[in-house]
Amino acid sequence: MITNLTQTMEKGALLPLFYLPPIEFFSRLVKHKENVLIEKFEHFPKQTYRNRASIHSPNGKLDLIVPVVKGSNVHTSIKDVKISYDFKWQRQHLMSLQTSYRNSAYYEFYEDNFMPFYEKKWDFLFDYNEQLLELLIKSLKIKVQYNFTESYEKAYEKYIDFRENIHPKHSSAVPIKPYFQVFEERNGFIENLSIVDLLFNQGPQSLNYLL
Repeated sequence: MITNLTQTMEKGALLPLFYLPPIEFFSRLVKHKENVLIEKFEHFPKQTYRNRASIHSPNGKLDLIVPVVKGSNVHTSIKDVKISYDFKWQRQHLMSLQTSYRNSAYYEFYEDNFMPFYEKKWDFLFDYNEQLLELLIKSLKIKVQYNFTESYEKAYEKYIDFRENIHPKHSSAVPIKPYFQVFEERNGFIENLSIVDLLFNQGPQSLNYLL
């Protein structure tokens, strides 16, 4: 049993690429930071964190959804999914973030770094999420090494597969310790929100929280 546990702990992490990923994602990222593989060739699954994020709004949990071009379905490779700009979702997301976090301790400190993601247009969801991930890793000061898959594989012997585990309909498999949230007094503590909820409320202490 000890040998099997050791082997499991030595495995890397296979993670999907999300839009403003939840805290659980970053807990996995930090734990396996020396060996992370990002899935690039999976088929696009709908109603997942790949194009949505959950934040703590004045009225409780709020999902921010990045719309994709019609025709993007379960047979479309994630790297080929295009973002739709049929309506001004970037403005909507930015206003929601401002309303939810402008009174948080650190929102103003990070605001300018996130602004380009709601002003510029990206063609592909994967590229957009990747650039956001880079910003989040830098903001959190995480030293992580990751590579991308080169093809789709159903299973990876050397990686723990989190492609389906981290999901809006599943409770976090990682314990989420309470931390201060702006609207906690009104709505109670909401766990496993987007990492920006932790970042805007805890700032430089966010990495210690993840550790």
